[in-house]
Amino acid sequence: MSSTPDKNSGGNVVDKDLLDAGYRVYTGEKIDVYFNTAICKHSGNCVRGNAKLFNLKRKPWIIPDEVDVETVINVIDTCPSGALKYRHN
Repeated sequence: MSSTPDKNSGGNVVDKDLLDAGYRVYTGEKIDVYFNTAICKHSGNCVRGNAKLFNLKRKPWIIPDEVDVETVINVIDTCPSGALKYRHN
């Protein structure tokens, strides 16, 4: 597993570091998604990027297994605040 990337980069990340930083994990079979509401700038890139992956009307609102891994990475990489990260399983 690689080290935690720059705060504005999605990138593959280390679980403990993110949990300690206030991120919540949404577990998938092949990839986990991490979200930190405290640093989210609410740009909406995530929900506009893929409504199957990110859906505010559903709980949990992030379900990594709804789409392929490449889609998860591509959408998370559009997050301008660094509130979204991912980790390959």
